[in-house]
Amino acid sequence: QGQLRNTLTCTQCHYKSVKFDPFMYLSLPIDEARTHTLDECLDLFCREEYLTQDNQWYCPKCKKHVDATKTFNLWTLPPILIVHLKRFKQNPRTGFCSKIEKGIHFPIRNWDLSHSVKCPNSSSEPILYDLYAVSNHLGGFGSGHYTAYAMNRVDDQWYDFNDSTATPLISEDLVGNGNNDAAYVLFYNRIIGATNTIPENVGKFSPIDNKRSLFSRVPVILRQSLNRPELWPQLQSEDLLRNYKRPVAASLYRRQNPHAYSNDYDD
Repeated sequence: QGQLRNTLTCTQCHYKSVKFDPFMYLSLPIDEARTHTLDECLDLFCREEYLTQDNQWYCPKCKKHVDATKTFNLWTLPPILIVHLKRFKQNPRTGFCSKIEKGIHFPIRNWDLSHSVKCPNSSSEPILYDLYAVSNHLGGFGSGHYTAYAMNRVDDQWYDFNDSTATPLISEDLVGNGNNDAAYVLFYNRIIGATNTIPENVGKFSPIDNKRSLFSRVPVILRQSLNRPELWPQLQSEDLLRNYKRPVAASLYRRQNPHAYSNDYDD
């Protein structure tokens, strides 16, 4: 889990109350007019909010309810970052609920959150995340259907999972270019040993062309498999992760050695 810094400031005496709240996932708002990217949704989430009228805050120094400001900041981030897009809204006057069907552009590789984390003791390494799955909600408020996009770790290709069918995506751009107005929950894995200068379109669906990305990028949480049962997420140490050497991407090894494939290369 990660941590949020919650800061409340009295507008009269300027007293500040700072608390740190754990979170399992980030629930980010969508503004139909102003948010077009995931970073803009995060900026809106961290924007200063004014607490007035019925929402006044009780200041322990003033000993009364006062107007105040409230701010959320990212303090620490988990290795697996789950982002929920708030696509459902309620009209405060009518009580009518509806869905926000707006495409949000979200990065597939190298989502850089280095400047968003405010903890002064955070690592000097860039805080980068790679997308590995998307949960989509199709339909409106009262009913709908869920599908998923996910990266297959065997062939490094994105697939569209819909009930009992799994279809390869024609282009990786379908995942995050803003045309997906059904994206509801995003799943990111933090990457170490990567650089934020690798362009997002390097080696789309071509593991052989994507050697630089495959051999230099190590997820903070390695995936447990039948061949690697020791990789329990809660037991993975930083030393193990930093010393981890990905032998050969499964898809690349299969292409180079079609008759000598071994499960030892399944990462």
